[in-house]
This record gives sequence, C-alpha cells and structure tokens, in this order.
Amino acid sequence: MTTTHVIYGLHTLSVVIGITSAATIVGAFVFELPSIVAVIINYAKRRDVRGTVLESHFRWQIRTFWFALLWIVIGVVLFVTLIGIPIAIALFFFAGIWVIYRVARGWLALSDLRPMYA
Repeated sequence: MTTTHVIYGLHTLSVVIGITSAATIVGAFVFELPSIVAVIINYAKRRDVRGTVLESHFRWQIRTFWFALLWIVIGVVLFVTLIGIPIAIALFFFAGIWVIYRVARGWLALSDLRPMYA
C-alpha cells in the first residue's frame, strides 16, 4: 500500500509543478519526471498487486497517465490550426482539471481502502 501512496504523491508533485510553473497541469503531469517515474513503478509493481484492491488503483493511475497523454496529442493537433487554438487551450485547461480530479479521487479512495472503478 505504501507504494501506491508514493505513486499518488509523485503524480500530485507533477500537478503542483504544473500549477506553479509556466507548464500546463496536464503537460507537467505527462512530461515531468515524477509522473514518469510513477508510471514506471506502476508497470514494474503491477504483478505484485494483482487480485487486490491496489490493482484497481494501479489501473486507475496508468489510465489517467495515458489518457492525459492522449488529450495532449489531440490538443497539439488542434493547436497547429489557427481555428483550433482556442479549442486546444480549453482542452488543456479541462484536461488539467480532469487530472487533478483523477489524482485526488484515487488518493482519497485509497485512504479509505476502496477500489477504483474505471
């Protein structure tokens, strides 16, 4: 369980970096070292948590990371068109809020020993 708390802490650190720097929240979440390390730990320890409540948290964390990357890719594609720039900016903003929600909801559920359902 400690590992799962550490992973949520690393993701939270990336969110804080995004909030306090020039980076977007979702950009910092995907491209900053803490979240990258967190996802590597997720994949490395995934087998150890199979069949436990923690397995759902690992799946939640991994999906959050990859979907955040997907939102960034979509935003970048939109950003290259003049008309898509405002949509891309809105997408980055709402994806950042979504990341904060996913990290907070997951960590709170872990604190109560509740599983996460996708």
